[in-house]
Parts: sequence; C-alpha cells; structure tokens
Amino acid sequence: MEKVPSSVAINTVNLSMTYRSGKLNVPALQSVNFTVQHGEFIAIMGPSGCGKSTLLHLLGGLLQPTHGSIFIDGIDISTLSDSERTAIRRDKIGYVFQRFNLLPTLTAKGNIELAKKIHGNGALGTNGVDHILSMLGLTEKIQFRPSELSGGEQQRVAIARAVVNRPSIVLADEPTGSLDSHNSGKVLEMLRELNVKLGQTIVMITHDADAASTASRVIEMKDGQILSPTFHFALSHSLREAAENP
Repeated sequence: MEKVPSSVAINTVNLSMTYRSGKLNVPALQSVNFTVQHGEFIAIMGPSGCGKSTLLHLLGGLLQPTHGSIFIDGIDISTLSDSERTAIRRDKIGYVFQRFNLLPTLTAKGNIELAKKIHGNGALGTNGVDHILSMLGLTEKIQFRPSELSGGEQQRVAIARAVVNRPSIVLADEPTGSLDSHNSGKVLEMLRELNVKLGQTIVMITHDADAASTASRVIEMKDGQILSPTFHFALSHSLREAAENP
C-alpha cells in the first residue's frame, strides 16, 4: 500500500470516475493526480461540466471512484465501506454547499448545534461555538431562522456548521455561486480567515476567477483532467482574462 507523508492532507492517484448513462459510459474524471498539504487553501477552477464537482464528491467520500485512490490524512478512502467513509466525513471533513442546506425550523445556532450533536459530543464546548459565531460575525443573529437571514448570512451559518467540530479539511462547493459580489467577498474573507486562524485545509471549487484569487493555489480543470500543475493565482493572468472575456 502506498504511503503518504504526514504533511499531506489529500492525495489522489490516477483517480478516474465514469458514469453510466443508458448504454453509454460517460467519463467524468480521467487519471487525476494532485496533492494538498495540511493548512493549504486550494481553489479548483474550471467551466461547468469539467468534473470539479465530481472530484469534490469523491474527496468527501460521497462517491466511489471507478479507478484510482484517494488518501485523506493517509487513509485510502477508496477502499473503505460506506459506513467507514461516513465516519471519515464525520471526523475529518466539513462541507459547505452552494445552496446552504439549512434546516428552516431551526435558528442559526440550532443549525450549528445540530452539527455538533451529529458528531457526538463535538470537538468544541459552548465557548467554542460562540467563538466561531463571533469570528463569522453571527453573534447578533444566533436566534434568527434562515428565512430571517440574508443569503450571505445563511452561507456564513453554513460555514460555521461545517467548521464547528474543527474538521481538518473543509470542502466548499461553489460557496459564492448564489451570492452577490458584496456577500461573496464576505464569505471568501471568512473562509480565508478560518484557514489562517484555525489552520484548516480548504478545497474550494469555483468557476469565478475573483473567488479563486482568495486561495493560495489554483488547480485548473477541463474535460475531467487537470490541465497543468497547481500554481499560485498571482501567476494565472491568462486564466483571469479568459474568465472576464468569455
């Protein structure tokens, strides 16, 4: 079995995924290899249908690959059972979705506390929850239900829910896709702050060059493949121009 250095949070080896559509096999990922170190903030960027959502779902153990391996903190989750992958998600991974997925009958704090209960006793006590709420600017909104919050506030609640148990890895699926530019900026700032202050590894998928510029590294995808080695966003002028001038 391949050994992965302890400094590596995520490592994929010849990762491939093929969907079955009727009698056709539709490749979504083709031999994807990349590595994310602990504490990095990575953006995976590419057009719709390039395979980035499939990649994120594989990293989170929501899908089983057709071929290849996925190492999370040195554990090859592609060899695990459904229940074992669920345990990895519960203990090591936090998810931030584009559509928030908050329970409408619970307050902001109730949604966050539910995540702690699902985890068990949770990694943080009450003071830890309050610290996360304060960091995300939600202290005055804790008793509000989702319908009483703006889109940006709902996304910040979703982020708090994802990180309250201090997972080592946070996977963000187009976290600003349904937000205006003002709220997008606030959410991206929060993700960056969580990365810096809590040391969490963040992998964010996006088609937006401005959102990707928040990350320290960008992985560009097209047609189920990584086009080039990962790079620092400051060097990716051609990618920004392509996004601004489709």
